[in-house]
Amino acid sequence: MRSDMDDWDITTSVGSTALFVAAARTLAGREDDPLVVDPLAELFLRAAGGEWALLADPDPELTRDHILRSADFGTSFRAHIAGRTRYLDDYLKAAREAGIGQVVILAAGLDARAYRLDCLEGAVVYELDRPQVLDFKRETLAAAGVEPLADRREVAVDLREEWLNALRDKGFDPSMPTAWLVEGLLIYITPEAQDQLFGTLDSASAAGSRAAIEQMTPLPRETYTELAAADQDGDEAKSDWARLIYNEPRSDAAQWFSERGWDAERTGLAEYLRAAGRTLPATEEGTGHVGAPLVNLVTVVRR
Repeated sequence: MRSDMDDWDITTSVGSTALFVAAARTLAGREDDPLVVDPLAELFLRAAGGEWALLADPDPELTRDHILRSADFGTSFRAHIAGRTRYLDDYLKAAREAGIGQVVILAAGLDARAYRLDCLEGAVVYELDRPQVLDFKRETLAAAGVEPLADRREVAVDLREEWLNALRDKGFDPSMPTAWLVEGLLIYITPEAQDQLFGTLDSASAAGSRAAIEQMTPLPRETYTELAAADQDGDEAKSDWARLIYNEPRSDAAQWFSERGWDAERTGLAEYLRAAGRTLPATEEGTGHVGAPLVNLVTVVRR
C-alpha cells in the first residue's frame, strides 16, 4: 500500500507504471490505423529487460497471456493510452502554434515528446521526475543514439515536496507563458497534494499559459475492493495498480481552475475515443468499470 513518502525507481512501485504505459504505447502503435505511434517506447522496454523486453518483441506469442494483450483490460488500456497520448500531443502542437516556447512536464516518466515531436524543436522542455527515472530515460536514449529535438532540461525532484524553486534554478521563467502537462499523475498523489500542485501551477503561470490535465473519477468502493483483492485470483497486475492509487474524492480540475480565472474545457476520454472511430470493449461502457469512462482530459488556459 502507498504511504506519503514511499520510494521507488523505474522498475518498482509507481515507477514501474511508466514501463507499463510504455508497453501499452508500443502495442497500440502496432495496431491497424493507430491513433499514435511512439517508436521510442520500445527502446525503454528492451533496456528494462525481462517481461518488458518480451513485450517489445514483434512476436505476440511470446506474451500472449500478458494482461496488456487481453481482450478486455488490455484492449481498453491500450486505447486509453493511445487516446490520451494523441490528445496531449495535439495539445502541445496547439500550444506551440500559439507561440508558447516553455513546456513543463510533471512526473515525466518515460515521456519522450522532447525527442519525438517536431513541434517542440526550438522549445525549452522541463521534465520533472525522480532522478532514477530521468537517468534511465536519458541513458537509454543516448545509448540508442537518439538526441532531443527540444532544449530538454531535467529537474530531479519529488513532486510531493516543494519543486518550483528547483524548476526556476533550471531556467524556468514564470513571467513567460507556459504549457504544463499533467499526465498519469493525479491518482498517484493525495487529494491534498493535488490541490497544492494546482496552486503551484496557478502561481507560476503568466497570462496565456495553459495546462493539460488527465484526471480520473474515483472507482466505486466495491470495484476498488475487488481490484485490490484480485491477486487472490492470480491477477496481480490489477491488485498492484489498485494499491498504488489514492482512490479518494478530489477537486475537479476544470472547476478548480475556472474558479481562479482560467478558461476550462473537459473532454471525456471515452467520448474522445469514439469520436476518433475507436470502440471500447462492451465491459468498458459502464461507469462501474476501470478504464476510459472514468477518465477526463482537461485543458485550461489562463486569461
